[in-house]
Amino acid sequence: MGTPWTNWARTASANPHRVEHPASVDQLASVVAGASQVRPRGSGHSFTDIAVAPGVAIDLDAWTGIVDVSGTLVTVRSGTTLHQLNALLDVLGLAMANLGDIDAQTVAGAISTGTHGTGAKLGGLATQVVALELVLADGSVARCSTSERPDLFAAARIGLGALGVISTVTLRCVPAFVLHAREFPGRLDAVLDEFDHLTAVEDHVEFHWFPHSDRVIVKRNNRVDEPAAPLSALRRFYEYEVMENGAFGLVCKLARAVPSTTRTLNRVCGSLVSERVYRDVSHRVFVTPRRVRFVESEYAVPRTALHDVLRELRAAVARLDHGVIVPIEVRVAQGDDIWLSTANGRDTAYIAVHQYLGMPYRQYFDAFEKIAGAVGGRPHWGKLHGLTAETLRDRYPHFEDFRLVRAETDPTAKFTNPYLDRVLGGQPAG
Repeated sequence: MGTPWTNWARTASANPHRVEHPASVDQLASVVAGASQVRPRGSGHSFTDIAVAPGVAIDLDAWTGIVDVSGTLVTVRSGTTLHQLNALLDVLGLAMANLGDIDAQTVAGAISTGTHGTGAKLGGLATQVVALELVLADGSVARCSTSERPDLFAAARIGLGALGVISTVTLRCVPAFVLHAREFPGRLDAVLDEFDHLTAVEDHVEFHWFPHSDRVIVKRNNRVDEPAAPLSALRRFYEYEVMENGAFGLVCKLARAVPSTTRTLNRVCGSLVSERVYRDVSHRVFVTPRRVRFVESEYAVPRTALHDVLRELRAAVARLDHGVIVPIEVRVAQGDDIWLSTANGRDTAYIAVHQYLGMPYRQYFDAFEKIAGAVGGRPHWGKLHGLTAETLRDRYPHFEDFRLVRAETDPTAKFTNPYLDRVLGGQPAG
């Protein structure tokens, strides 16, 4: 019998023949070797169909925890969620150098889809990986790093689950640190005028823009050699649970029920932003509870194109047949050399558009995709987009290199699914 599965955003579903929960590398290898079609599915936080398993689904919830620690190098089992990892590292006096704002993903899922935070001098999570161990299609176990099977390593750090099933990840962590967090309201044009300066002098900068106004929330997080001074438990509960999840969730439900109110509600939300300043251990600053469900599309564009893209997006939002209730998020990252990284070869700005679950979004996302595509934008592998291999090939210098490694490690396309067929194309001949 099949086992129905749906992702967090309810944009993808599957009914695999069976679900396996391996608790060792040997069990994982046996499952992979014995299946004709198999997919690892992480924790379901991708918006695309990347985790859909047409045959056997592998859930790594029984394969978690830290395997080894050597200085700041930490080897972790692939099913460990970022939430679990952050807690384990904290006990060791270590931390990830950078994180996104959601920690529900598995380590393997987060790196495989290109999860990132923000920081002009920092890369995505995959840039913190120094070695990987994968179970390949034939059940063999391959280890890779810059010195051991370097082509496999260049491909597998963001491998989309197309090359094998990651069993362990070795991360280069850093000593635990405290972030000084300042979140405050601003105006879009003013923030853009100083954005290049801000990203140059601050460790982590991002902003959230309410697109039916010029209101933004700016977040500036900087490392400090000071003790943590976190928000009180009551203040944290009020800010994050009552306001950002409870009250905002009610606003979104009203917008969905009465669409004509959406633009006004978006403007009102933007005008109610207040300042928040505190210090806390890094992962408690990076990560924000997200209980309001939404759909999302994100594109990585050249840093130099950010202002033009946002100007075009502002005009496009004004022409939509429907309103947008959820803010637009803007972050940055340093260029890297990972083959399918959205920041490969260029310093990057990330623009993420969202809409509350159940509200119209296709016209909005399509308009955004067209604008981002005009400057060579690359879609986040785990977020909604309509591109195919034919288009993506031109946006990634090492696209064909990746496909050759894929053909070598998975010659029968054991790990494919319809999403991978669309974005990677069929296996090359030979």
